[in-house]
Amino acid sequence: MPRRREVQKRETIPDQVYQDVIVAKFINCLMQRGKKSTAEQVLYKAFDIIKNRHKENPVEVFRKAIQNVSPRVEVRSRRVGGATYQVPVEVRSDRALALAMRWLKTYSQSRGEKTMREKLAAELVDAAAGRGNSAKKCEDTHRMAEANKAFSHYRW
Repeated sequence: MPRRREVQKRETIPDQVYQDVIVAKFINCLMQRGKKSTAEQVLYKAFDIIKNRHKENPVEVFRKAIQNVSPRVEVRSRRVGGATYQVPVEVRSDRALALAMRWLKTYSQSRGEKTMREKLAAELVDAAAGRGNSAKKCEDTHRMAEANKAFSHYRW
């Protein structure tokens, strides 16, 4: 973090196939070791699987999955008088998007299907339906914030 001025946010260029900024951000999230074309192939093939097997618009399924997995509140540690409290805080929209993408990627990697395309497609469909591990993670985050609502007066 710079001391003098605020860092400017970079503009993300929309992806080439669907002309969507959020899809482009998710491609960047999927990318490992700078291999963007591989990440694009994985996501677009996952979208093809969603389109062929489930007969739904893949971008709509993707947006619904992101919306279902995005947390509204989270807990942050706050140290007050020698004790550490878990204080519930509302999540900014850009952080909520980043968390949702990270959770979708992580929990799709840990699924049991054979290829990453199938794993990602299955996790996106499950998250859009409100089930799956990434949706469960979002619910757990909300439950943790609800349990620690008593410490919300320590908010800063």
